[in-house]
Amino acid sequence: MAPKFQKGPDLKRFMDKKLKFNLNGNRKVIGTLRGYDAFLNVVLEEAILVETQESLGTIVVRGNSIIHFEGVDRLAAAAAAAAAAAAANPAS
Repeated sequence: MAPKFQKGPDLKRFMDKKLKFNLNGNRKVIGTLRGYDAFLNVVLEEAILVETQESLGTIVVRGNSIIHFEGVDRLAAAAAAAAAAAAANPAS
């Protein structure tokens, strides 16, 4: 028997953080998460289309068009750690 209701996504930990969304149609958008619902529809503020660096402002992205998302802050931290490791261990 199927459950009577489904719990929506838990994106509370991503609220007010900068995220990168890969969307269908090979589009990529970066913006600050301001809201979401049970269908993974999201509200992004200060959104930017990555390919053209076009500013989109505040947008709503429909959940079924989202393929993947990740935190931009995490990517920046990983890149900084890799750069620091490369500087500490220069190639011979």
